[in-house]
Amino acid sequence: MQEQIRPARTVSGSVTLPGDKSISHRYGMLASIAEGDSKIHNYSTGADCHSTLDCMRALGVDIEVSGTEVVVHGRGVEALTAPQTDLDAGNSGSTIRMLSGILAAQNFDSRIGGDESLSRRPMDRIMRPLAEMGALIEARDGRYPPLTIHGRKLKPIEYTLPMASAQVKTCVLFGGLFADGDTIVHEPVRTRDHTELALRDLGANLDVASRKITLHGPARLHGRELQVPGDLSSAAFFLVAALIVAESDVVIHGVGLNPTRSALLDVLAGMGASIRVLDIKQTGGELIGDIQVRKSPVRGGVLEKAQTAALIDEVPVLAVLGAASEEGLVVRDATELRVKETDRIATIAENCRRMGLRIEVREDGFEIPGKQQFHAAELDSFGDHRIAMAFSIAALAADGPCTVANAGAASVSFPEFYETLRRIAG
Repeated sequence: MQEQIRPARTVSGSVTLPGDKSISHRYGMLASIAEGDSKIHNYSTGADCHSTLDCMRALGVDIEVSGTEVVVHGRGVEALTAPQTDLDAGNSGSTIRMLSGILAAQNFDSRIGGDESLSRRPMDRIMRPLAEMGALIEARDGRYPPLTIHGRKLKPIEYTLPMASAQVKTCVLFGGLFADGDTIVHEPVRTRDHTELALRDLGANLDVASRKITLHGPARLHGRELQVPGDLSSAAFFLVAALIVAESDVVIHGVGLNPTRSALLDVLAGMGASIRVLDIKQTGGELIGDIQVRKSPVRGGVLEKAQTAALIDEVPVLAVLGAASEEGLVVRDATELRVKETDRIATIAENCRRMGLRIEVREDGFEIPGKQQFHAAELDSFGDHRIAMAFSIAALAADGPCTVANAGAASVSFPEFYETLRRIAG
């Protein structure tokens, strides 16, 4: 699929986003092992999150989907059944990494893999702590999908994450749901806490003290009604669009404002962006509100250490903003970008160069000067949803029409992206 994006004179109107991917994955898995029914509102329309539902169905869970409404008939923590075929996580690293914690504790064996892109993504970061818990997992070349997981009784562990990763933390905690005793995870820096909030909301007993999470197992979860906020990572594309296109004014409704995710708004405001948060409320421990953004001069800045970890998914579109900013953008400590759906440092750099933008690449990040002119170009997502959307936003500020090859990759997280973009950017 190829999209043509024309330069925009303005970006204006209102946007309603698909449900947050990270929360949708967690709700889909946890509701499946809860006792009783859960009704999930605004479940993500992205292909990744529906890969999670398909995996849970293959494990014997009855799930009904009607648009963005999902009803999960939970089976309890001990009632999943052995899949008849390999589990298919599609393109979803979240699915395979988090679900592995549940699969490792079952009384049956399973095999889980995905598409070509997922098959290149390392899984040793979850295999190590699960092995400490007693799991036996086989992988291609010792670290790549597909994974063959020999389910067995897990034991609780105390584990210090070697690097910040909400997915690895979640995998360990999910395994701890089935273990007798306290499973403890220490984080080097605080990561998104959707797992902790969801576990509490569904009835698990856990304590959080600074960067130490203690889950008291085994746990019993209880089905309930759940509301997924709009995806702040998806909002990032429209926030940047409004900041780089003249006379823009956009309101984004029902966005998740979890403090472990809202660093994006703090960083943009610190750069000088005109952003207002309106009508804040809380549901299931998650904050939700509306965001208004208007065209405004942005200084640029430096992302490093904990800030980079908090904004790792937003880096591609922030690179676009950096090139349009006054002072440019420096990104450090972003080695994690090398093992996403693509090597995102490389694919950001390639598309920047196609648009005539200067960028200096380093192993753990890049530096992109500000006040640059975006030129019309033939761009490519390289099969990565965030690259597709980030450079579609860049195309709005180009000096002529751009094409984006493999634009269909956006459907992984935001199937409605191009329809929404055409509506608010003309």
